[in-house]
Amino acid sequence: MSWNLKPDRPIYSQLLEYIQIFIISGKYKPGEKLPSVRDLAEEASVNPNTMQKALAELERVGLVYTQRTNGRFITEDENMIRMLKENVAQAQIREFFDNMELLGFSIQESVQLIIETGKERQNECDFKM
Repeated sequence: MSWNLKPDRPIYSQLLEYIQIFIISGKYKPGEKLPSVRDLAEEASVNPNTMQKALAELERVGLVYTQRTNGRFITEDENMIRMLKENVAQAQIREFFDNMELLGFSIQESVQLIIETGKERQNECDFKM
């Protein structure tokens, strides 16, 4: 996954979101050592100070922890990661329903479209295999 940072939002908050996504998606596993601040900043094409700020916030909430002289690690609390994953998913679903409502769709119509689109997507995946 690439760091697709957008100029219309603070970089710091986008970095937080990306690292959270990397954790909940399994790119960074529980207990795994994170790359250095400099390496992450280079990968994201941002200032190391901005990356440091984002990592410090993740550490403050307990998603990341520091071992002196060994670097930063992802929390081993899989329950915390699961809850974060559910919260992020729920936020995405709420945003989807809000956008569908703006288009004039009811929740029931939106759910039906999800089911239909999911079936189409499954058929496409089955066809590729």
